[in-house]
Amino acid sequence: MKVAIVHDWLNQVGGAESVLEVLKEVFPQAPIYTSIYWSKAMPVQYREWDIRTSWLNRLPLIKRHHQPFLPLYPLAFEAFDLRGYELVISNKSAFCHGVITPSDAVHICYCLTPTRFLWDYHNYVRHERINPLAAALLSPVLRNLRLWDKAAADRVEHFVAISETVRQRIKKFYRRDALVIHPPVDVRGFQVRESHDDYFLIVSRLIPYKRIDLAVQAFNLLGLPLKILGDGRDRRRLEAMANSNIEFLGRLQDQQVGEYLSRCRAFIFPGEEDFGIAPLEAQAAGRPVIAYAAGGALETVVDGVTGLFFREQRAESLAEVVSSFDGKAFDGVTIRQHAQDFDKEAFKNKLGAFVDEKLGR
Repeated sequence: MKVAIVHDWLNQVGGAESVLEVLKEVFPQAPIYTSIYWSKAMPVQYREWDIRTSWLNRLPLIKRHHQPFLPLYPLAFEAFDLRGYELVISNKSAFCHGVITPSDAVHICYCLTPTRFLWDYHNYVRHERINPLAAALLSPVLRNLRLWDKAAADRVEHFVAISETVRQRIKKFYRRDALVIHPPVDVRGFQVRESHDDYFLIVSRLIPYKRIDLAVQAFNLLGLPLKILGDGRDRRRLEAMANSNIEFLGRLQDQQVGEYLSRCRAFIFPGEEDFGIAPLEAQAAGRPVIAYAAGGALETVVDGVTGLFFREQRAESLAEVVSSFDGKAFDGVTIRQHAQDFDKEAFKNKLGAFVDEKLGR
C-alpha cells in the first residue's frame, strides 16, 4: 500500500512533531509532504526521511517567520501531486488537510485542532498582542481563509480528533464527526524516582497562547523555584517579567528533559491546550501536574490523583493552588500507571485498527 503523510510545516519542534514521529514509525516508507522544512531547527534524524516541500520553501525568510505567508499555504498544499497513493494521512493544525487527493485514495485527517487562528480569532489576536490596525487588515484575510478551510475539510474522508475538546470543535466548525484517538506518549522513555528536588517545572514552546506569562506572574508572587525548559519568540518578554527565582534553561535534549521531569516537585501547565503531551510525560515520570481546568487537561489529569486543577486562568488562582500543594498526597507509581493508558503503542494499535476499517481490510 502506498501511503503519504502530510504535515503543516517543519521549522519548529512541538507536540505535532511528536505525533509525526510516531506516524513515521507506523508508516516507515511513507514520504512526508510539507510546506517548508528548516533542517537546522529540526531533530537530526529527520534528515534521513523523504521530505518533500512545496514551492513556499524557496521563499526568503519564511523558515524563520512563517506567519506572514499564511494566505499562501492553501495554494501550496493544493499544488502537491498525490497521484498513486492509496492512503493519505494529514497531521493537521493549520492547512495541510487541504491537499487534493486522487478519487480512489482514502484521506484520513489526524486533527490536532481546527485551525486555531481562523476559528478562535479574537483570542489569537489578544494573545499575540496584534495592534488594532493590523487586526483590522487581517480580518478579511482570515475570513477568506475560513471559507477555504471549511471547503478543505469537506474533502477529507475521515477525521480523527486528538481529544474530546477537538472532536467538539470539528463538529462545530466543520460539521463532521470524528473518532477520538489520544496522541502518543513514549511512557517507556521516563522513569519514576524515589526522591525529587524542590523546583516546579514547565516544558513548553514559549509562545503567547501557552500562557507561560501567567505562571511567571504566579511564581513572582510565591518566590518558589520554577524552571522553564523550551524556547520561542516570547522568551525575551517572559525573562524580562521574571524574578530571580525563575530560571530559563532553553531547549534541551530529550534525555535531559526526562531528568528534569522525574526530579521536579510538580509540573505546571497554565494554558488551555487541545490536548497537551508534556503533562502526560510528567505523569509518565510519576510527577503530579498542576493544570488549568480546561481543554485536554480535563482528559489527561485526574484531580486529586495525578494532579490538581486551578479553576480560573489568573496568576492568583494558580498561586493559591501551588502554595497549598502537598507532594506527599500523590503516589508516583499510581500517576505513571495512569499515563500508560496514553502510551504510543496504544496509539499505534488504535490508529492501525481505524485505518484497516476504513480501507475495508
